[in-house]
Amino acid sequence: MTQTTRAIRIHAPGGAEQLQLDTVEVGDPGPGQVRIRHHAIGLNFIDVYHRTGLYPLAMPHGIGMEGAGVIEAVGEGVTHLKVGDRAAYAANPPGSYCDARVMPAMNLCRLPDGIDFETGAAMMLKGLTAQYLLKRCKPVEGLEAGDFVLFHAAAGGVGLIACQWAKALGLRLIGTAGSDDKCALAREHGAEFTINYRTENFTQRVKEITGGQGVKVVYDSVGKDTWDGSLDCLRPFGLMVSFGNASGPVAPFSPGILGPKGSIYVTRQTLFTHISSRERTQAMADDLFSVVGSGQVRIRIDQRFALADAQAAHRSLEGRQTTGCTILLP
Repeated sequence: MTQTTRAIRIHAPGGAEQLQLDTVEVGDPGPGQVRIRHHAIGLNFIDVYHRTGLYPLAMPHGIGMEGAGVIEAVGEGVTHLKVGDRAAYAANPPGSYCDARVMPAMNLCRLPDGIDFETGAAMMLKGLTAQYLLKRCKPVEGLEAGDFVLFHAAAGGVGLIACQWAKALGLRLIGTAGSDDKCALAREHGAEFTINYRTENFTQRVKEITGGQGVKVVYDSVGKDTWDGSLDCLRPFGLMVSFGNASGPVAPFSPGILGPKGSIYVTRQTLFTHISSRERTQAMADDLFSVVGSGQVRIRIDQRFALADAQAAHRSLEGRQTTGCTILLP
């Protein structure tokens, strides 16, 4: 049965004005697919990368990687979900900015009854990202309670989750942010130390905080603006984890610089490698659901926009005017 749905789509790469509210057809799910009706949709910086063309898409294309809602129809071969289930996801292909969609079922997970739709939509991509960063991206010498780590954009959606989760793991997280208010927010959520990178030299402050030793890991979603300073924050054999480009992509560099800086390691991570199977997705989601359900991690939603106001939501995100998580409401 074919029906129509509202969907935000891009017809050409560019600024926020490229986000258009279209009416599109949505049919029944095929094998391995489901149709979900959204109650809330997550907003993430990867959506900006898709819109601008940094991560190219065939045009026209839907946008958005995260949502929560109710399963309306289930295709052949899908056994972990049924009609009427509450579900949430972070998944490819982009297209969550809509009322309803047909999509692959692999990365959808049943949403526990104790977690509402808005929280589910806000936490999946960001929470699963925090999960793989803290649990799977470890330096060669390991990561243990009491170790220092540096987390850029600590007052953002991923950052506030990571601050809380790192504290639960006993890690000493140093968070950076662009204002004193954002630094205070990161401390409220578990960062032991914070650095306002607009008024302080974060590399120098990290060395002071760690007694000159540096940190074992840097988690960096900012990219170009923080790259060089971040490498200088690492202790010998430390790990630089790049997982985003909020300030622009990192310029090419020679691997030869890594030796004099302490034989350090560099990795570029993406969530979608980590959730490449149904089993891995569920295991990571179960870990996330557990820490959220226990109260160790609270999902902070500071901005809500109507689906039709996606342009305004993107402008706020790119203008670094947001804290915590942002959602769109159909």
